[in-house]
Amino acid sequence: MTTSAASDVYYDPYDVDLNADPYPMFKRLREDMPLYYNEKHDFYAVSRHADVNAALLDTGTYSSARGAIIELIKANIEIPSGVLIFEDPPIHDIHRGLLSRMFTPRKIRALEDKIREFCARSLDPHVGTGRLDFIADIGAQMPMRTIGMLLGIPEDDQEAIRDFANEQMRTEEGKPMKAASEGMVSGDIFAAYIDWRAEHPSDDIMTELLNVEFEDHTGTVRKLSREELLTYVNVVSGAGNETTTRLIGWAGKVLAEHPDQRRELVANPRLIPNAVEELLRFEPPAPHVARYVTRDVEVHGRTVPEGSAMMMLIGAANRDHRQFPPDGDIFDIHRDTRQHLSFSVGTHYCLGSALARLEGRIALEEILARFPEWEVDLANAKLSPTSTVRGWETLPAFTS
Repeated sequence: MTTSAASDVYYDPYDVDLNADPYPMFKRLREDMPLYYNEKHDFYAVSRHADVNAALLDTGTYSSARGAIIELIKANIEIPSGVLIFEDPPIHDIHRGLLSRMFTPRKIRALEDKIREFCARSLDPHVGTGRLDFIADIGAQMPMRTIGMLLGIPEDDQEAIRDFANEQMRTEEGKPMKAASEGMVSGDIFAAYIDWRAEHPSDDIMTELLNVEFEDHTGTVRKLSREELLTYVNVVSGAGNETTTRLIGWAGKVLAEHPDQRRELVANPRLIPNAVEELLRFEPPAPHVARYVTRDVEVHGRTVPEGSAMMMLIGAANRDHRQFPPDGDIFDIHRDTRQHLSFSVGTHYCLGSALARLEGRIALEEILARFPEWEVDLANAKLSPTSTVRGWETLPAFTS
């Protein structure tokens, strides 16, 4: 490969036009520059499935302790204890072990009827109107109700909590997120709920976190501090709202573009779980994640120096034809989607993945049962301005 051939290979997570459709550039990176360096923002990036997978598994070399977002790593700010995605073992494993008790398969399965009820409540008013916004009417509603119920947030307050969580992710077009300059937001918005739950225990995550005892990294057996509690609840709330909302938005967009496959799902709902996996592979709500490089490491014959920031381009890896033959850029609900990286892999495998899959499956079942056909109103659809997750802010559709 000549230098000139690669000179127009450019990836920038803050470039709004590029992020509207990053996949052609992801392909260029995979084929021409499997280790990419961005001088402007001073970060490296890997894009092939094998490289991203290996880097995510190697927490010793690629550390999460300074954050998983380029601008946080650069800012080198203090990360509050309990932000799981921004921790390394052994502290990460202790905190994760605590939260995993909240997300057992039994607890997730018990949510099915409630999630279906939330979907019905969101969708039924739009039957027969000819219009449905996949974000405003369902994507921003059902996940919020589900995570709010899990945490024990009263319904009247859930929208404010969701909007607060979303605001943390927002960026001005082309700019880094605010946390980089202003520091991480604490979970103070949840303080009143925690105080209430301390006095009025219930069957929810908040109560469980208040009472859980664990051995911390110093060997002390204790309960969570108030700051840790607030951080935990903030993390669960943000994660529970944002990504499933994006998944539902992408389902609306991608299935509109593949009406034959959508009709197959209407005719045979048993195909829906695999369709959810293929949607997650094809349009991952979090298309990249970043790590701090703890030692000099050789990648594709070049040395990435200690102290660098490395981006793992999950959206690129998920479309690598080496892993998903013959062509990862083709959407196929019958594909074997094993090993897509949308929920990460290894230590940081998404704790809420079972819940996200359940919400995605039920949402699709309920949408397709009511609206077997739709076309996206692209003139009024809007991508969300954020450098961390990728998805729709509004996605109105014409239904029939």
